Amino acid sequence: MTNVDRIARIKIQLDDWQPAIWRRVEVPMTAALKALHDVIQAAMPFDDYHLFEFRADGKRYGIPNPEWDNMRDRTYSAKTMRLGALVDRGITKLAYTYDFGDDWRHTVTIEAIADADPAVEYPRYIDGACRAPPEDVGGIPGFELFLDAIADPSHEQHRQLKRWHGHRFDPDRVAEDEILTRMQKLAKRRALGKAGFANSRSQTR
Repeated sequence: MTNVDRIARIKIQLDDWQPAIWRRVEVPMTAALKALHDVIQAAMPFDDYHLFEFRADGKRYGIPNPEWDNMRDRTYSAKTMRLGALVDRGITKLAYTYDFGDDWRHTVTIEAIADADPAVEYPRYIDGACRAPPEDVGGIPGFELFLDAIADPSHEQHRQLKRWHGHRFDPDRVAEDEILTRMQKLAKRRALGKAGFANSRSQTR
C-alpha cells in the first residue's frame, strides 16, 4: 500500500489547559506539514495570522528564514516534509506551536493509519471538545483572564473584553459549523489541485 492510498487519523490537543481542548481529524499521508498546519488552523479554529512550527524527529519545520536560522537550530521547510515520511520513520507524535507571542503549544498524535475512503474528501473533521482561544488573547494567562471576565458581568474587564472579542464566546461549544466550513474549503482546494495535476500529466504524455 502506498501513501497515496492512506490517511492518518490525528488528534490535536492544546497543551497546558483543562478541560482539554482537542480535535480529531483525518489527513492524507501525502499532506505536507504546511497542509497539516492549515488543517489545525481550520480545526481549532485559528485565523493563521502568525508564524508556526512543528518539532519532530529532532528537527524544526516551519517557514525558513535565513536571518533567524542557524545551523544549530535550523528551520526546515514545512512545505516539503510529508506526513507519510515522518510516519515511515516511526514518528507518532509531533509538537506544534502557533503564534510565538501567545505561544499556543499543541501535541499532535497520529492515532491510526487507514485506507482512504474513495467517497470521502479529505481532510476531514471527526470530533472535538471545547472552544479554542481567540486570536491574540495573550496566551494561557490571557485566556484565563478572558474567560473569567466574560463570565462575570461584575468583572472590571467584562465589557472591555466582550467588546474586544465582538462575538458570543461559549468555552464548551466546539463551533463545528465553522470548522466544517473551513475543512470543506481545504478539501475542495486539495481536490482541485489533484485534478489539475492529473490533467497536466495527461497533457504531457
